[in-house]
Amino acid sequence: MVSTTLRLLKNELPIDEGSQLLNGDVKTGLVLVDVVNGVFTVGTGNLSLRQPDEYISMVDESVKLAKAFSEKQWPVFAFLDSHHPDIPDPPYPSHCIIGTPEFELVQALQWLENKPNATVRRGTTMAVDCYGLRPYRIAHS
Repeated sequence: MVSTTLRLLKNELPIDEGSQLLNGDVKTGLVLVDVVNGVFTVGTGNLSLRQPDEYISMVDESVKLAKAFSEKQWPVFAFLDSHHPDIPDPPYPSHCIIGTPEFELVQALQWLENKPNATVRRGTTMAVDCYGLRPYRIAHS
């Protein structure tokens, strides 16, 4: 069943594969998704917070968990929202454009970039976003 599901997904989604295996002794890992300036740093972009609110606590909790995992040398995997400037992402306005401050980790988590237990995955080219997907244009009728 799993292999059938994966095969179907691979046919539908242009995903770049890479090994994300954990050490055999490690059974726990932390995944951070889109804890970026373009979402959580006030006034940084089209989707960022307009003023500090309760969502800021998500950043604080992410920092707390990332520090705890790093102290134990457990894996931390961070996906950073990243988009090509010329490819729309309906229904959202342009956001987290590759190469801009919007698609960087929030300041409180930037230390993860240098931790050996952390993998930070961002779109580094205009051809592939942070999830390994190749952006495509959606045709509107």
